[in-house]
Amino acid sequence: MKIEYTKATLLDIPKMQDLVRPEVESGVILERNQDEVATNIRSYTLAYLGDELIGFTALHIHTVELGEIRSLIVKDGYRGQKIGERLVKSALEEGKFLGLKRVLSLTYRQAFFERLEFHEIPKESLPEHKIWADCIKCKHFPICNEVSLIKNL
Repeated sequence: MKIEYTKATLLDIPKMQDLVRPEVESGVILERNQDEVATNIRSYTLAYLGDELIGFTALHIHTVELGEIRSLIVKDGYRGQKIGERLVKSALEEGKFLGLKRVLSLTYRQAFFERLEFHEIPKESLPEHKIWADCIKCKHFPICNEVSLIKNL
């Protein structure tokens, strides 16, 4: 069966929340409630194998020049098959199309993003609205060991 990469719809939200729940509970991914996902539904790209949601990510726009890869998840049992890479590359293509200059990621998976030509940057260089809008909601805030990376488009 072929993996299909598609934009999310509101009907996908329950499957998305089910898939990401273990990573949210462990603190690897920030929790986003149903309304928050709905508000940002256009930013999500999904990976389906038949009727099974096996992964997704979001491209969040911060400014006219800066976007962010968010909520990247691939279901256990499907990792290591380049699904995450394809999801990120799809988001990067979308960012180029939109006219973004850079895309950042806050992640525990530094090597994954470095393989995609992201480069580490100091967290202090992140936009303030990123810290106060998202990071403050994290159970690890303010002591966080995520790595900040950026890619020029």
